Amino acid sequence: MITFTSFPKSKDSFSYTAAKFSAVDGNDMDVDVYGDDYGEDFDSGTKLTYPGESITSSYDYMRGHGTFIDQGNVISSVAGTIERVNKLVSVRAIRTRYNPEVGDLIVGRITEVQPRRWKVDANSRQDAVLMLSSINLPGGVQRRKLESDELQMRQFFEGGDLLVAEVQAFFADGAMSLHTRSLTYGKLRNGQLVCVPPILIRRLKSHFVSLPCNVDLILGLNGYIWVSKHIDQNRQPGEEGLDAESVYSNQNEAIDAPTRMAVSRVTNLIKVLASHFVPLSDVILLEAYEWAVENDVEVKDLTQPDICEGLIATVGTKG
Repeated sequence: MITFTSFPKSKDSFSYTAAKFSAVDGNDMDVDVYGDDYGEDFDSGTKLTYPGESITSSYDYMRGHGTFIDQGNVISSVAGTIERVNKLVSVRAIRTRYNPEVGDLIVGRITEVQPRRWKVDANSRQDAVLMLSSINLPGGVQRRKLESDELQMRQFFEGGDLLVAEVQAFFADGAMSLHTRSLTYGKLRNGQLVCVPPILIRRLKSHFVSLPCNVDLILGLNGYIWVSKHIDQNRQPGEEGLDAESVYSNQNEAIDAPTRMAVSRVTNLIKVLASHFVPLSDVILLEAYEWAVENDVEVKDLTQPDICEGLIATVGTKG
């Protein structure tokens, strides 16, 4: 004869279950960064946590990314900010490689030309892949890629070329598959590349930003930002009236001195904001540029400590 004995639930399991169902019933997920109801185990304020710092007790919270358990405590394994989703505690690292998602817009550099594909440095854990079938042919011709196209791959992209593309899918090994099948994607010219931590790039409705100083920005979610001279939307490469070969041209256009100065000013502003870990968006960059113009700050003086402090005091609080 088999008998079953029921045991009463412990207090900890009951409180965890109650917390979980209260969040579901309220249709509102409890998400905090250094929340007010963490208890005495959490440090208040907005300071960064460092590797090896004890965050809270592992009996009350579950460990997430960037943490490990040691002697009953949740310990941070990276430097970053603490995030909590209900009972799950994780640490978001400040400096880390780009973690891609499908649909992300990225700026990359061609590193290698292979049969029917290009390898692209996208600031991720491994190089991305741009297939020959995932690009637009000159003139926007819609057809299957032939063997003759494969022989002309270096006329489209070659090592060192910069491009803007979209994450299309992932291969079995986790590598990104990119595509440039759009008139807004493709080879980049007439500008300068700026590298910032990917965590600082905010997700926006559009990552193509035009500033009133005749400068265009492409905010790649992988931390690569392209600063270039403004191109009229009616004169984009591939549009009617433009040479089809200019889509993959390696020649920069003539850039006048005021535009060069504006590109340099925006570049230095991005570097100053990134060095102080200010999140970058179209609004923040526009306010930073207007502040530099109103105060008549020279391009070479933007990196001076006193100028940086004034910029961060004005713009940094809005980030």
